[in-house]
Amino acid sequence: MTAVTATAAPVAPTSRGPHGLTWLMLRLHRSALWFWLMLLAVAAGLLLWAYGPGADAAWDEFRRMECGPTGTPSLSCDYAGPAYQNYDLALGLGAGLLYLAPLLTAAWAGGALIGRELENGTARLAWTQSVSPARWLAAKLAVPAALIATGGLALTALHRLVWASDGELREGWREWHHDPSYLANGTLATAHTLLGLAVGVLTGLLVRRALPALAAALAAQLVLLWALTSIRPRLWPSETVTNTEGYPGADGMIVEEGVVTATGERIPDPVCLEDIRCSAGRKIVALYQDYQPAGHFWPLQLVETGIVLALGALAVLAAFRLLRHRTGATG
Repeated sequence: MTAVTATAAPVAPTSRGPHGLTWLMLRLHRSALWFWLMLLAVAAGLLLWAYGPGADAAWDEFRRMECGPTGTPSLSCDYAGPAYQNYDLALGLGAGLLYLAPLLTAAWAGGALIGRELENGTARLAWTQSVSPARWLAAKLAVPAALIATGGLALTALHRLVWASDGELREGWREWHHDPSYLANGTLATAHTLLGLAVGVLTGLLVRRALPALAAALAAQLVLLWALTSIRPRLWPSETVTNTEGYPGADGMIVEEGVVTATGERIPDPVCLEDIRCSAGRKIVALYQDYQPAGHFWPLQLVETGIVLALGALAVLAAFRLLRHRTGATG
């Protein structure tokens, strides 16, 4: 009895309402909170450095190398010196931390947030106090989601500031449609991290053991990220360019490329010209590329964000239904 009383003490603040439950969440997972704040601080520091002294040093370096009248590296330089490499590394790491956030969140939510508490019995102990299973799960989702949305969107705004300020400096070296810059420049980084939270919570409820849930949540989030990345170029109507001499070299996210025959047939095969089985009996008159130009950035972002948030909402709904089925709770 003494041991039960000592263990139950930390749950007592939940009886004072939702604020007590929120405070308890922050106390129990303060290590994860500090890690999240540290990740945001490191990413913000890297981006701020790239925005200020990093970009200034890179521009000075290109001017010393006499890289053309405007100092634009993509137009007149084929070499990047140490100053530019440091700038590019800081920009890439800042975006890369946002890119990794969904995977880290899924692993943490599956392992520490849900799996560990179900495995060691602290969740059931909380349910026997004044906290219903539904309220317990709502707090597990709401508190991290608020921190993720606030930090993620703030870091995205900072990344966009850096990206917009030095377009010529990184032009030709870091494209708008390449991961992780593509995710960090819009709503997708935050949306994918929220999806990672939902996937981790659902996986933790399914597996109910910390380490297996961590691994399963990480694997599930990787699969989802791969699947969404693979369909991304087709989420918005694309544009087409053709060329009779070779591939047109479309400036954007390539959707499909291939050859056009004299009858107007399109054969989506980049090596069709060298494939006898493909070209036999057909007169190839041009090559084509379907692509997404830079102007389609926001339509692509918002459509994928909607899909990601819908998947997250389905995972949350499934988590509540599973918890209700497991506990028999009605509220």
